[in-house]
Amino acid sequence: MLPLFGVMGRRVLHTGELGSASQLKVMTNFLASANLIAVTEALAACAKVGLDLGIAYEAIAASSGNSFVHETEGQVILNGSRDINFAMDLVKKDVGLFIAMAKEAGMELELGNLVAEIFDDGIERYGPREWSPNIIKRSEDDYNIEVITPGFPAEMLDDEPEEFVGEIRVRH
Repeated sequence: MLPLFGVMGRRVLHTGELGSASQLKVMTNFLASANLIAVTEALAACAKVGLDLGIAYEAIAASSGNSFVHETEGQVILNGSRDINFAMDLVKKDVGLFIAMAKEAGMELELGNLVAEIFDDGIERYGPREWSPNIIKRSEDDYNIEVITPGFPAEMLDDEPEEFVGEIRVRH
């Protein structure tokens, strides 16, 4: 039975002081963006060397290289729709917020800056409102390849049951 109060999402994580949830959100979006770049480069390299992209997808999914981004965005990349309803300018904004947060804490991020540069290039080539998985078009254009194969859905599907799972337990 669902609780009587409104629930946003299936799991609840109490993050601490006001603002900490926003900091964690830009951190997780940064990780997803960095992983998206890794997924697109891996799939593009597989296409360039002539591997079957359906097999490559399954090999990644069954290995230590698997991730949420691969399982979800990887499918719409391989379908060719690349529609996740999230544009490159939004990736750039979130990555920029994460870089600024780290900089304010006295950190200079190597990978964060590289992710920002890669999305800057994608925005320059394809426009700010291009779907973020189309960052793969950089590799497709540069190496004259097409990273598309049959059998994958045109949009990300959420098939988790609509139920309240509860609070996430923090390990201490």
